[in-house]
Amino acid sequence: MQQARKFFDSKYGVSHADLEKYLAAALGAGGEYADLYFEHRATTSLSLDESLVKGATQGVSVGCGIRVIAGERTGYAYTDDLASDKILQAARIAAHISSGPARVSTVGLSEVVLPRSLYPVLTAPTDVELAGKLDLAWRADRAARAYDPRITQVRVSYSDEVRYVLTVTSDGGMAGDFQPLAVLGVFCLAQEGKQVQRGFSGGGGRYELKFFLEEKPPEHFAREAARQAILQLTAVDAPAGEMEVVLGPGWPGVLLHEAVGHGLESDFNRKKTSAFSGLIGQRVASELCTVVDDGTMAGRRGSLNVDDEGTPTSQTVLIEKGLLRGYLQDKLSARLTRAQLTGNGRRESYAHIPMPRMTNTYMLAGNSDPGDIIRSVKRGLYASNFSGGQVDITNGKFVFTASEAYLIENGELTRPVRNATLIGDGPTVLRHVSMVGSDLALDEGIGNCGKNGQMVPVGVGIPTIKVDRMTVGGTG
Repeated sequence: MQQARKFFDSKYGVSHADLEKYLAAALGAGGEYADLYFEHRATTSLSLDESLVKGATQGVSVGCGIRVIAGERTGYAYTDDLASDKILQAARIAAHISSGPARVSTVGLSEVVLPRSLYPVLTAPTDVELAGKLDLAWRADRAARAYDPRITQVRVSYSDEVRYVLTVTSDGGMAGDFQPLAVLGVFCLAQEGKQVQRGFSGGGGRYELKFFLEEKPPEHFAREAARQAILQLTAVDAPAGEMEVVLGPGWPGVLLHEAVGHGLESDFNRKKTSAFSGLIGQRVASELCTVVDDGTMAGRRGSLNVDDEGTPTSQTVLIEKGLLRGYLQDKLSARLTRAQLTGNGRRESYAHIPMPRMTNTYMLAGNSDPGDIIRSVKRGLYASNFSGGQVDITNGKFVFTASEAYLIENGELTRPVRNATLIGDGPTVLRHVSMVGSDLALDEGIGNCGKNGQMVPVGVGIPTIKVDRMTVGGTG
């Protein structure tokens, strides 16, 4: 935090008097609340394809976003020029959401003391020479190709960033944070005869570059991507119909994120457009299901010391033993519904307005042995990886594509299958959960979440769970 504080003082060049002047201008047309969001982002990205460096870029972006709230109306303007007159101009534009004299004034600013440091990075990944990052990509390329001669194509991508952010609010809050992020991904194609299959693996988090040297080296992701591609060469077409489905631990939690998590964001519920609107205290899932969103997990991709409104993140229980307990709140929704802040106001950058978003969303572990869960299924599907999906927030209906799945026959995993899709709706699926494993796992650190055109990094997780009835779409 001390490193970030020095950076704010040297790069943004704003005094407390400047900040109060900008806030006063933002509130000058009748706003009830205003905030400033300063951001300095340094980024690196590179890609390797066909054993050739196809691209390598580095860049810096700087700007300030200004928001004014008046009732349910929000005015937002931003500038990538931090000259005082440009910030004042943006403040006045945001202020035009309402008319008449200001109803509030700013109060003395005081810095928010961060309750913890979730990513105490000593050397930011953006400060490491590009050659060291290229070496990671080359290592991944070699490991994937060495896995099996049927691997015919390998693509490796690496990206990192460091964001220095400063949030200043008209109610006197001022919070700064230093946010590193790095991710490595490997994509493979495998070919046998005319058949071509693919595999992908990747990971990262809010770590130093040594994470990829000591904890999860590039060879780990390369071999996993190659394994998936080779496995699909022997897969059979997935069956179709309603059957028992077992979701494996870790990344399959993306189904929970999409089909349930978005429906628990407060803006959808405030507008009554979510399948979970008005159901606080009611049963929405099996009593075996407890779902939380936790932005306080050290080093995780979705974690933050403070959200993008300057509120410390927290662990929020959304569903407890099947009962709906709460929603994810940003400042606007919390003000309008008189709810407690949860630290889930997030934005893609200074050019975007904050909104309620997930951080790391997962289901708590249960008491069942994962092996017993599979043995309990006579005929069904085991899905251990997903490549994508779609969901309708208003009713929770989803379609997800399983990139790695197996038939379960008489309590045993048998043949791998391809072209399997899972079809259903989040509330119904949760009600049909009959077993929850003791093996909670989080994803490797590749998740990005899109909402209203904004992308933010997130984490997902789930233990092995059994769903008694789900529709499987397949070509078999």
